[in-house]
Amino acid sequence: MTPCQRLTTAQGRSLAYHQSAGAGPGIVFLGGYRSDMGGTKALALEAWALAQGRAFLRFDYAGHGQSSGRFEDLGIADWIEDARAALSLTEGRQVLVGSSMGGWIALALARALPERIAGLIGIAAAPDFTEDSLLPSLTADERAVMDLQGRIERPSAYAAEPYVFTRKLIEQGRQHLILRSPLRLPFPTRFLQGTADEDVLPSVALRLLDHAEGPDIRLTLVQGADHRFSTPACLRLIETSVAEVSA
Repeated sequence: MTPCQRLTTAQGRSLAYHQSAGAGPGIVFLGGYRSDMGGTKALALEAWALAQGRAFLRFDYAGHGQSSGRFEDLGIADWIEDARAALSLTEGRQVLVGSSMGGWIALALARALPERIAGLIGIAAAPDFTEDSLLPSLTADERAVMDLQGRIERPSAYAAEPYVFTRKLIEQGRQHLILRSPLRLPFPTRFLQGTADEDVLPSVALRLLDHAEGPDIRLTLVQGADHRFSTPACLRLIETSVAEVSA
């Protein structure tokens, strides 16, 4: 494993990252909401990249993992800034691999910096989830708590501690919505989605496929795969997809 390094962003946030040298196009892994760079998909893809002699980068957004900041104080706009800062560590065009919220951030980078992108993989990509999933799901009691406290908590299937959702997260999300304006993806793009995903429904992937425009965009539905998308077969599919968009 490569040593953990640190990057200070223009906003003063300290981001932890692991980077390995290799052939291009390099691969950048973008994690999900409350996930960190030590997750199964990130580590498996790093091992594959090293075996292939490919450059690879994984990192923690501020408020996640080993990076600085309080999670509750940050939102989508901050994490997009962090991803842009991390991308500046790389040279040449990169393949972005975004998981869940990381798929949203990858699409935001692709829209802003298409010249830096060689290909894109979205794993249960969740663009606009604050507006299209979180907000409609709020109960009357949760809305009252959000109005009063600026945050709510919900139990998580992925961690012992509850997930926190803040007013700032929602407000920043509105500044970076993907599905409300044209989305041109002029490079090979693969969306991977499990049919048993209860956090990001297959209908989100179908909407994204219908919305995006580009010469080589494909969606693969994996029957029975859940939001983790981390079975050996799913991990192999991610690796195969990265190789495909890199060809």
